[in-house]
Amino acid sequence: MSDPVDYFILRLYVAGHTAKAMAAIANLKTICEEQLKGRYEIEVIDLLENPKLAREDQIVALPTLVRKLPPPLRKVIGDLSDTERVLVGLKLLSRPKA
Repeated sequence: MSDPVDYFILRLYVAGHTAKAMAAIANLKTICEEQLKGRYEIEVIDLLENPKLAREDQIVALPTLVRKLPPPLRKVIGDLSDTERVLVGLKLLSRPKA
């Protein structure tokens, strides 16, 4: 297995099968395949089915992506369509390109 620092556990919180939730899932999968191939796990949590799970990661908006590993915990809110913003939010890109 890879160095644990290079392995990402990502949790995506959504509410049902809305267009925004489906877009966030698709966008996340695309980003992970391009940037983290073979070095990630994605867990999708539908808060309509498991509302109590929102408390654990202090979710206040949906969809929200939480990077559980590597530490520190990071969050990105939205449909994840802005790839650069997601990469910066996950600390895969140090700063936005000029």
